[in-house]
Amino acid sequence: MADIPETSTTLLRDLAQNSQHARWGEFVSRYRPMMEAYMRNRFPTVDVDDAVQEALIALIKVFPVYKYSPEETGAFHNYLTGILRRRALRVIESESRRLNKEQKYHEIEELTASSENKDDGSSWRESVLEIALQQLLADESINDRTKQVFVRVAVNGEKPEAVVQSLGITRNSVDQMKARMKDRLRELANALMKVEDEIG
Repeated sequence: MADIPETSTTLLRDLAQNSQHARWGEFVSRYRPMMEAYMRNRFPTVDVDDAVQEALIALIKVFPVYKYSPEETGAFHNYLTGILRRRALRVIESESRRLNKEQKYHEIEELTASSENKDDGSSWRESVLEIALQQLLADESINDRTKQVFVRVAVNGEKPEAVVQSLGITRNSVDQMKARMKDRLRELANALMKVEDEIG
């Protein structure tokens, strides 16, 4: 497979701000070889050019809601290959409808049984959740203490009682902060997946 390019923060930011930005050519030249190699390796029966083109079109709509964090190694690449994978699976499913039921069942069974494909799906979901968490913790409208409570209890798995004692707040406050943050995290993750689904 082609080398995975280093993610450029400024490049992603420029494309998020303007879907017609001149740096799209730079993005395509940087990522297309990796995208093509991924498709040929994982989905050799799917038209590479069509899949890559559809993924690039999808990214035009995805970028405005995507927030890249340099600290999360591989997050963008997982997100990008997730888009490619979802498109490839849709193509395979569409083509399989023209086959008889036995043939269709066999192909889908092989596809879903593949451990690599399962790993890809897991990576996609994990990447979306990581991105949503980054956005949540970067939201300046949320109180720092609320973020601290959420990270300690929901992310790091600390016992609520320990957080109550160290911060001098009530258990009810901890539970409410955690619940609000979880709801917001779910909204952000769903928004990212909805954008991708709408353009799929």
